[in-house]
Amino acid sequence: MAQSSFRKSQLVEFKNTAAGHDGVLSDPSGSCIIKPCKQSEIDFYESIHPHSELGRFIPRFMGSLSLTDPKDPAQFTAALIQQLENNGQVNVHNGISEPIAVDNGWTPSNGGRIETNCAIAMENVADGYRKSNILDVKLGARLWADDAPPAKRAKLDNVAGETTSKALGFRVAGMRIWQGEQAAGQSGVDEDLYKSYDKNYGRALTAETVVQGFEDYFRIIRSKRPVGNMMTVIRRFIDDLEELQGILEREESRMYSASLLFVYEGDPEALEEAISAENQNLATFAALEERHPDCDGRDPKAVDGGTSHSDTSNMKGGLASSSSNGESAALDGTVDDSEDSSELEEEEEEEEEELPKIQDLKLIDFAHATWTPGQGPDENLLHGIRNVIRTLNELYKRPILKKTP
Repeated sequence: MAQSSFRKSQLVEFKNTAAGHDGVLSDPSGSCIIKPCKQSEIDFYESIHPHSELGRFIPRFMGSLSLTDPKDPAQFTAALIQQLENNGQVNVHNGISEPIAVDNGWTPSNGGRIETNCAIAMENVADGYRKSNILDVKLGARLWADDAPPAKRAKLDNVAGETTSKALGFRVAGMRIWQGEQAAGQSGVDEDLYKSYDKNYGRALTAETVVQGFEDYFRIIRSKRPVGNMMTVIRRFIDDLEELQGILEREESRMYSASLLFVYEGDPEALEEAISAENQNLATFAALEERHPDCDGRDPKAVDGGTSHSDTSNMKGGLASSSSNGESAALDGTVDDSEDSSELEEEEEEEEEELPKIQDLKLIDFAHATWTPGQGPDENLLHGIRNVIRTLNELYKRPILKKTP
């Protein structure tokens, strides 16, 4: 496959994270991020290909890089920049580690960050949104892998016991939410008009109040029913989570301390445009399918990587409600009956790239993930996913309050 190159001027600090990962870089377009990681995470990404169903819910893997000496994430980033200064560029190959020799005198900080000589290049799931609202949900009541030393097991068990992780199998790890132009100058709102919620916010939530974390993420008034397009967004996340649940129930793996990454369009105007575009696209597809019964019949809500949702009829109040990223195959309703299926597919692919995103759901953080044939599904992970689904359904199914006369 083709090789990608990143030059010094093209790598910038990546700040658009919900759970505060250190040392993450981005290319200038924002479509690719480079994240310091353990070799075990690279190994897992390289092993996903045969698991095609699950692959739809995993960020696209672009390749890996390695340094000669272990470093914490901040040191890794500095070493990458040093390499760029000396040699002009860093090469990243799809699925192939590209060693980077760096002469340095740093010593690991031992400040709690991981020591690593590896980084992974992957798609930026938040790319393509006008204003991306991001939520990181840590999964599992048990957060440590089998190779964790006793002290780490005890520490993580303590964290789980003091948070919703133990009771619910998940906790809010962090959020970054666009507040709108009217929030300029408000306390806690940054220069880009985002408000961040760190791990301490999530750790303060209880099994009884965890729904408030999702109210804040979806910008819902406390105890009130979501309205308008937010109902569509939540319904889509529920559909994706239920699909992911079914896939994981058929897999045999163990993913300790993995996370769910939620992203949706936070600009209300852009969200309306994205939903309208998809609804129009679905209507066009239905009309075209009726006119061209010999067409291949692919789901119009195709997603990156060539896979798609199986149900194209799931509409809520006239709005499309089941797609991982809102990308769908758009076909021109004026297509001549004489056009063959290959021409239709070409138009489909061209239009698909132009559709704005609505939302995405991905499974991330695989430093402690392995395939475990013969051991059955990962019930530790599934317990958390089922409870996230239950919590979102609680929001979605809230009754409509009648106005008092």
